[in-house]
Amino acid sequence: MPFLKKFDLEWSQVAEEEQNSFPFNLAPLRNLETYTFSSNVTFFIGDNGTGKSTLLEAIGASCGFSIVGGRDLLVAREKDDLSLASIMKLSWLPKVKNGFYFRAETFDTFANYIDELARDVGPSAYDPYGGISLNERSHGQGFLTFFTNRFMNKGIYILDEPESALSPQNQLAFLRIIWELEQQGQAQFIIATHSPILMGYPGAKILQFTEREISEIDYEATDHYNLTRDFLNNRERYFRTLLTDD
Repeated sequence: MPFLKKFDLEWSQVAEEEQNSFPFNLAPLRNLETYTFSSNVTFFIGDNGTGKSTLLEAIGASCGFSIVGGRDLLVAREKDDLSLASIMKLSWLPKVKNGFYFRAETFDTFANYIDELARDVGPSAYDPYGGISLNERSHGQGFLTFFTNRFMNKGIYILDEPESALSPQNQLAFLRIIWELEQQGQAQFIIATHSPILMGYPGAKILQFTEREISEIDYEATDHYNLTRDFLNNRERYFRTLLTDD
């Protein structure tokens, strides 16, 4: 069962002058007060701009993680806004402190940080990542190396688009990594993704973010599943529609 049982958003704490400002003005988030986790693996899905990453970052920050990557990288980007975390309350059973936040778009920043750390403390800085710099691997290999070496301890793992550098084959390998730890009852995963491969993980809960609300949805009901299946079965029809001037 998941360690993080639920989160509550205490909207009464938002000052009146902030209610029309980001991120408090995002309708899907405004219509969400609480969510109870019932699976060790939960996916956030939906179009860009619906608040998936914003909610994910708030959970990560509330867990005490760096949202740039890893756990202890104390770097922030100018555009990062963690205001939502200020009204978030997490409920645990039991409370776990291990884990990390992974964000695909800042993975290079994290890899460079480890290189800088290695220059200060020596090659031992690479020990948690297979013994060599993450920058000495391809982007996808770097992702898998990170996951393989950091998904080791009892903890909560919060991931933003981990599939972005992974081939379809490596996405399947990534699912195996999740399964091995999750089956031991040692891990909880909360993942924002656009990948129909990842969100097909058995027993996972899928939260769909729309322009108005956030709600659970079955895998076979997602646009990701249906559009991908329809395209693979009818790609010529799509090309006739998309690749014409009419």
